[in-house]
Amino acid sequence: MKLPSEACLVRIFVGESDKHEGKPLYEAIVNAARRRHLAGATVLRGFLGFGANSRIHTSKLLRLSEDLPVVIEIVDAPDKIQAFLPVLDGMIKEGLVTLEKVEVIAYRHNSGT
Repeated sequence: MKLPSEACLVRIFVGESDKHEGKPLYEAIVNAARRRHLAGATVLRGFLGFGANSRIHTSKLLRLSEDLPVVIEIVDAPDKIQAFLPVLDGMIKEGLVTLEKVEVIAYRHNSGT
């Protein structure tokens, strides 16, 4: 797969305990992106953060560690990301979604293995 040099990055901020149809929301988003043949997705787990409710989520406190911040990043061509946004809207009940233009420098894989 080849990505255009000008692409879009969608960044989704949710909680680790958020669900979609009984599965972790971050997992459901990655699977939905894969089914739509987007270029790739990465899930990052935060160890400290807060959102719209201003409640701190941290791995330092055992009682809050079950709902750490999670960020999902997906990069692809602008038209493919735009087509995916309504899917995200239907999945995310609470969180933040941002969109930005990015310049793709390299997108490679080793097809020899």
